Amino acid sequence: MENFPVINLENLNGEARKATLHQIEDACQNWGFFELVNHGIPLELLDTVERLTKEHYRKCMEKRFKEAVSSKGLEDEVKDMDWESTFFLRHLPTSNISEIPDLSQEYRDAMKEFAQKLEKLAEELLDLLCENLGLEKGYLKNAFYGSRGPNFGTKVANYPACPKPELVKGLRAHTDAGGIILLLQDDKVSGLQLLKNGQWVDVPPMRHSIVVNLGDQIEVITNGRYKSVEHRVIAQTNGTRMSVASFYNPASDALIYPAPALLEQKAEDTEQVYPKFVFEDYMKLYATLKFQPKEPRFEAMKAVNSF
Repeated sequence: MENFPVINLENLNGEARKATLHQIEDACQNWGFFELVNHGIPLELLDTVERLTKEHYRKCMEKRFKEAVSSKGLEDEVKDMDWESTFFLRHLPTSNISEIPDLSQEYRDAMKEFAQKLEKLAEELLDLLCENLGLEKGYLKNAFYGSRGPNFGTKVANYPACPKPELVKGLRAHTDAGGIILLLQDDKVSGLQLLKNGQWVDVPPMRHSIVVNLGDQIEVITNGRYKSVEHRVIAQTNGTRMSVASFYNPASDALIYPAPALLEQKAEDTEQVYPKFVFEDYMKLYATLKFQPKEPRFEAMKAVNSF
């Protein structure tokens, strides 16, 4: 198996820019995932977010999780739950960090600063995708903008050690519904896997890296040139895995459709295969079909439009 793509963003500044853009293009076309190093987010901030996330889980969430799963039992295979403990933060269009109970002020401040850095990085990445696609700078950000700007939020998850990992998934296989996802993951406990050529491939834990993956909306806008990729989290017997995943998504009222310039580029051999829809409508469908293949979701949105 070829190596998981690791991209050094520092190389964009200089002679290696062209080769780095090619690496990103290859990762977007063939993996749907890549890992960033030298991404510009201060390493001390990453260490602080990791420390405070793990502290918060131990103090506020571990007991609740154990009580919840003890009532379930693990006698047979469990297909309707995930072995994870989570909470969600919203950053844009308005923040709810001040409303989340049990967070220390230090943790709130760190997550606000982290979100600001990630928002900037997400928008830089979207412009790099535009450059590779031959779209004007800012096209993807504008496509996501709607009337109030993008939806941007963070899912903070811990995947505790599991006594019977063969009976339950940490997180069942799915593609992400939104735009571009930036993940700070545990650098010691693994578990995240993506599906490539019919095989599950580990996303390697790497200290201070940011893992990037593409959501369904990027697949639609690129008319399938870039694909969202199915991924899952395997429950592990050894240790708790931390995951801080931030989702830079279209506005609820953003109208999503394949970029006309990409359809024109390949007009001779491409019919428009992806639908046009309002992002909120897609999310309503996704809420009920998250753990099923994405293709029927796209077909359902086409059917809605045909009326």
